[in-house]
Amino acid sequence: MVRKWMARLLVALLLLAVACAAAAWIYAQRVLPQTAGDMVLPGARAELRIERDEHGIPTIRAASIADAFFGLGVAHAQDRLWQMETHRRIGAGRLAEAFGEGAADTDRFLRTLGVRRTASAQWDQLPVASRAALQAYADGVNAVIASLSARPPEFVLLGLQPEPWAPQDSLAWAIMMAWDLGANWQTELIRLRLSAKLPKQRIDQLMPPYPGDAVPASMDYAAFYRSLLLDGQQATSEASLLRLMAAAPESEVEGVGSNSWVLAGSRSATGHPLLASDPHLKLSTPALWYFARLEAPGLKIAGATLPGLPGVVMGQNEHIAWGLTNTGPDVQDSYLERIKPDDPQQYQTPEGWARFESRQETIKVKGKPDLLLTVRSTRHGPVISDAVLSGLADGALGAKPAYAIALRWTGLDTDNDIVATTLAMNQAGSVDAFVRAAANWQVPQQNMAVADDAGHIALVSPGRVPLRRSENDLQGLAPAPGWDARYDWAGYLPVGLLPQQRDPERGFIANANQRITPPGYPHFITHQWALPFRHQRIEQMIEAMPKHTLADLGRMQGDVKSLAVGRLLPRLLKARSDHPLAAAAQGQLAGFDGTMAVDKAAPLIYWSWMRHLSEQVLADELGAPLYDRMLGQRGYFDALEGVLARDDAWWCDDKATPAIETCELQVNRAFTEALNELQRQQGGNVAAWQWGLAHQARAEHRPFSKVQALARWFELRGPVGGDSHTVNVSRVSLKADATTAEFYLDEHGPSLRGRYDLGDPSKSRVIHSSGQSGIPWSPLFRSFNQRWLQSEGVPLWPAAAAPVQTLVIQPTRLQR
Repeated sequence: MVRKWMARLLVALLLLAVACAAAAWIYAQRVLPQTAGDMVLPGARAELRIERDEHGIPTIRAASIADAFFGLGVAHAQDRLWQMETHRRIGAGRLAEAFGEGAADTDRFLRTLGVRRTASAQWDQLPVASRAALQAYADGVNAVIASLSARPPEFVLLGLQPEPWAPQDSLAWAIMMAWDLGANWQTELIRLRLSAKLPKQRIDQLMPPYPGDAVPASMDYAAFYRSLLLDGQQATSEASLLRLMAAAPESEVEGVGSNSWVLAGSRSATGHPLLASDPHLKLSTPALWYFARLEAPGLKIAGATLPGLPGVVMGQNEHIAWGLTNTGPDVQDSYLERIKPDDPQQYQTPEGWARFESRQETIKVKGKPDLLLTVRSTRHGPVISDAVLSGLADGALGAKPAYAIALRWTGLDTDNDIVATTLAMNQAGSVDAFVRAAANWQVPQQNMAVADDAGHIALVSPGRVPLRRSENDLQGLAPAPGWDARYDWAGYLPVGLLPQQRDPERGFIANANQRITPPGYPHFITHQWALPFRHQRIEQMIEAMPKHTLADLGRMQGDVKSLAVGRLLPRLLKARSDHPLAAAAQGQLAGFDGTMAVDKAAPLIYWSWMRHLSEQVLADELGAPLYDRMLGQRGYFDALEGVLARDDAWWCDDKATPAIETCELQVNRAFTEALNELQRQQGGNVAAWQWGLAHQARAEHRPFSKVQALARWFELRGPVGGDSHTVNVSRVSLKADATTAEFYLDEHGPSLRGRYDLGDPSKSRVIHSSGQSGIPWSPLFRSFNQRWLQSEGVPLWPAAAAPVQTLVIQPTRLQR
């Protein structure tokens, strides 16, 4: 009897397993989108075709531009619905209701910033044509949502249902992209906090100016902040500022930039212009970008789109090609607002006391009670210090904080029509037409490299740049006293005064986020240009040959030689250690020219030494929390270079010990610590050490990269060469990963690469870091990843052969 029952139980378990497997297989098939055959969707106004090639890149053929945007909404929703859901929740400040209490601080910050409110205000001001384009796109997304036969796995695992997409969601995501590329408020707050520890002279050494520039003339803000006391306490607490910065979505990360260069026909083997572009952004799974081709009367274009937005951001049409790099302008100013001592509802202005504007926000938190948030605003903008704290109190200033921090940012302006500007750029038939269209671009300011089939090339940098008064003696370096009118903006710099280059005699233009203003340029744009090493290397490679092919541009995009290494390597070569592996390590460094090869030991030794040296020299002065926070955004290359060049004993001495440490001692000690670390990680055979074993490109998945059991299925990884200063950028993180505790990960790099031939567009090539699909078991989920790692590409334009899959969408009325 027992054996019978056991047999029945085993059969039942087997049947259950088979049923579960069958259900899983059915789900896995149903969640993949329909990409062939006929489909009737509400919202389509005429028949349209979505023809996908072998790489999953759709060509959307439509009877009108509005229908093309409808079709793009369909394609985005079919392939990237969960990604769009995260975009929507970020823009709306609704992360905690999906991910729980850990996301509540970020929601508070986003609600305080007012991204979705700004998007709604922009929508209210848009002209009819732009509203129609956004609505057509949203209709395409919603048609897919309404017809889903199965939710993508993230929705299932988190117990969420897709919500209808609104045009305001698109505008909110555009604002968040501007945040990613045009934020410097954290640098201002870091200077504010450093002022409690260091004099201005030392802050300037820690955050030095662009190479060759003098330290910006400014008031002694460190002394000014120290004078702002309340009952003997400082105006801000370190815990307050660090929590505020941690709550905000990522911005101001070193390595977020781009490369682009454009060659005139005189420098091209084809006699026609060639253009290369690779924007450097946070690597994600799926990739931030989605390739698409749109064809409708008045529009034929192919390139990189952003799921959540209609239009092509970078790419090629029948006559022009263009790429973008970030200008990195200073378009944010933070203001210390003085609160009236006897009435916390008022703050000081140049005209006297004024009342804060305020509103109430309700934040839903998964598994927890709702959170109520009071959001205040001043004449400058939202009071961001309220995002996670009551003012800046947090117990540090008592119940009545004396100051609050407000933010002025161009991205919160409500008169921005990014849709009309993008469409005009997409339709431009020449460099001149593109420059005219781009003049209406507002945020984020971008360096736009463009070429046309008539042989013209240009680099223009449109965008709103604040005009700061000559008497403003801070010029965006640090938070300004909000009660002093001289720190208010005086409008915006006219677009005609922004830098540009057109058809230069040398036959090429290159940009890698370096300074774009010529000597003597009279207007302030930013203090935070990227270090010039990538730009210098690009120009080296262009000048090395009289003419180039498209394949040469690909080789240049994959270049991993770092010109920055030569600045500090001589000190490492002189390092001494009694570690048993020291001689072998120095042997690997002999002849090292800065080529950050994935399979070599020298790059690994160099960056491990850099990590330990930075910590030994700087952490004691800053304190571990602030040092760690800054390390998450930037390396300390320029600061270390200055310390070692001056042999600066003040920085090199460890203030926590009674001994006096010299710079030479710290160089040697860092070498020893690096050898200890690498021996633990990669063994005792130095010749077998490899940069790529530690330096892995990780494309984060939201949110499952933070769940180790799921990360292997949802995120993409691979060994990469290069570093933070190579043309093939792969930012080296010197901060331990919060989930895996790994050092040297690369999470910011070329989010896409494009190479465009203006003479023969069929040769143009593109690639991004994942694949077109967001479904982990789709063959198109990771299909680009290996090509991306090798700096290869796929055709931008469709081949003459028939498409692999064709989906014909019919409007609802044809169903009758």
